[in-house]
Amino acid sequence: MLLHLVRHAHAVTEEEDATRPLSTRGRAEVARLAAFFAGNGAFRPAQIWHSPLPRSRQTADDLIRRLGLDVVLLETPGLLPEDDPLALAERLESYPRDCADLALVGHEPHLGLLASLLVRGKPRAGLFALSKAAALTLESVESTHKRSGLRRWRVRWLVAPELLPSIDDAAAIYLTK
Repeated sequence: MLLHLVRHAHAVTEEEDATRPLSTRGRAEVARLAAFFAGNGAFRPAQIWHSPLPRSRQTADDLIRRLGLDVVLLETPGLLPEDDPLALAERLESYPRDCADLALVGHEPHLGLLASLLVRGKPRAGLFALSKAAALTLESVESTHKRSGLRRWRVRWLVAPELLPSIDDAAAIYLTK
């Protein structure tokens, strides 16, 4: 099973506002990410869990639309920036290992802390700091962490907008679709 951790794309303003939507730049970032996924078929979750904030939902919606996915999209508690990653990690324990892939669309620092908890068994700030519209994919392994008892995961890959074609190229793609 693969677990895709996706940070929401760039929003309209840096001011603290829970309702702020994606910016044109953010939509272009999602276009770049979707083009990467379309090129390798690596993003095929059965469900996408997203935070209640609009920029997270819009990132998930744009990915689904651009990739032509037919997936279950669920607003999920425990994905806000200040939420405890342990609570979500425990919820993931009930998701069957042999089930289809899952994607989480959320925020920093929560996603980075969750990733370190799943990979290392304890949260560590800064180990996985996802840039906006970045995706970190983890793979479930057949063991658990001794200390936490949580399912163990390993890093499969990481992709970030900075590693993909320019924002100008992606903006042109976004504006033509």
